[in-house]
Amino acid sequence: MPTTDFSAALVQTLGAHALLLFAVLLVLLMPWVTTLWWLAQRYALPRETSPLGPGVYLLIRLVAGFAALVAGAALFAGIAEKLGDGARVGQLDQFFSDAVREHTPAWALQAFAWITRLGDTATLSVVCIVVAALLLLHGRRWLALAWVLTISGNALLNTTLKAVFARTRPLHEDGPVQAGGWSFPSGHSSGAVVLYGMLAYVLLRSLPPALARRASLPLVLLAAATAFSVGCSRIFLQVHFATDVLAGFASGTAWLAICVASAEWASHYRQSRPGR
Repeated sequence: MPTTDFSAALVQTLGAHALLLFAVLLVLLMPWVTTLWWLAQRYALPRETSPLGPGVYLLIRLVAGFAALVAGAALFAGIAEKLGDGARVGQLDQFFSDAVREHTPAWALQAFAWITRLGDTATLSVVCIVVAALLLLHGRRWLALAWVLTISGNALLNTTLKAVFARTRPLHEDGPVQAGGWSFPSGHSSGAVVLYGMLAYVLLRSLPPALARRASLPLVLLAAATAFSVGCSRIFLQVHFATDVLAGFASGTAWLAICVASAEWASHYRQSRPGR
């Protein structure tokens, strides 16, 4: 069998079992995120018994953020390059999308139609405003500023990227959810990564230290599962191709890494200023 035929058959098979694939990937995501969380707790956060100073731990966090930025940007660039090289990736995207449409039951589509609302522009806007207001009420002005810039900046970045690539969405006239505009990268995917990832960061920054330590892993796992589910919902609902969603995850991760690293540096700088 030619390689191209094998690739098409594999993609169609994966699309026909997309629900199972989604469940497996979601389960695998949890230990992977837990491992990253453990590494962060072990090597990037100050401990009372450690001889290293806060500046060293800040540097470790900045290096980790830079690594996440590079990884996300490299993945996005790789997907964009493959899409620009020819029609093959687009064909495989279409094969996968067609198989998903043919084999996804109506109950699953309705469930994903609810899940996808967690990444709607209205949801992101309301959460952004409410969290910013709460932070301001509690005197966390700089954290509120970082929060607003992170969410609004990602919206601007995604709009710009969509205009640059101008990819047409898959046909979805008969689906439970309608969407207009360009397709690449998925705004719901990047928006969910940034919103729920930054929300976890803001909560951990705002909670008392003892409570933050206990809640850190559940919050991070919940944020990762929510963002992943929102992104995948766009594929099942036929409003995005799989590569749109993957690129959205990549761009959202890169932007989140920039913003969290910037917030960490700003927090360290303000705490180290004389008289503070």
